[in-house]
Amino acid sequence: MPFLLPLLLLAPQAYDPEVEAVMNRKRKERAEASAAAVAPVAQASDGRIPVPDRYAAKFQVCLDQAAEAPDKGVAFAQQWRIEGGSFYARNCMGFAYARAERWAPAIVAFEQGADEAERNGEMAQSARLWAQAGNAALAGGDAAKARDDFDAALARGLPDGMEKGEVHLDRARALVALNDGGGARASLDIALEQVPQDPLAWLLSATLARRSGEMKLAQAHIARAVQLSPDDASVALEEGNIAILTDHEDIARSAWQRAVKLAADAPAGRAAADNLSRLPPKPAD
Repeated sequence: MPFLLPLLLLAPQAYDPEVEAVMNRKRKERAEASAAAVAPVAQASDGRIPVPDRYAAKFQVCLDQAAEAPDKGVAFAQQWRIEGGSFYARNCMGFAYARAERWAPAIVAFEQGADEAERNGEMAQSARLWAQAGNAALAGGDAAKARDDFDAALARGLPDGMEKGEVHLDRARALVALNDGGGARASLDIALEQVPQDPLAWLLSATLARRSGEMKLAQAHIARAVQLSPDDASVALEEGNIAILTDHEDIARSAWQRAVKLAADAPAGRAAADNLSRLPPKPAD
């Protein structure tokens, strides 16, 4: 190959910046969805904590307070906990701390909520709170704690589908940070079974396969990601990364150009532009 792309040679202990951007966007979307409405007790398929009617009103107020100003959410949750808000108060407290990016107290609040839910016999709720603790740990840079919290979530049982798939995606991310490529692959394979329509799962799988030198797998999985999310700059960037390593320069050029067009000022667009600048000039027709 006539040149080296620094983007493709990043140390294996972290995902690429563009993948990180997609992960962060997904976290934000889930947090905003959680703050927007409380899930009724019978509806938990979207991953939100289902809340019985007797807690729902205060839980919604608490989330609204946390969204408006995290310190207000923390204060409300603390008082509500004293008044008998159970693990729902601790869940909101963790959410408020996370909104403030105070990851250490967020982890504590979520883990305490998980323990309380388990003592109350609410194993599914406990699992969800362990997963939230893992996400807070991951956001705070503690991959080992994140892995342990995700393992705790899975050990307490989650229904097949999105919830289990999301936890395995996050667990894979933690394991990559811990240089456990084999463990990350195992979790990603489960995630692909649980959430086959999630382009992020295919993107992360393709990225890990590229890093591991499994280029046929990388090609197959990035093709699926492109099919599911053709207008995502991060997907286009990774498509180009894989194409250039498999001697498909024209495909790489086209994919990177698409990434720049879709998100010129975002990390994926900037990385794609940098990669394009390193390509040799295209021969004149």
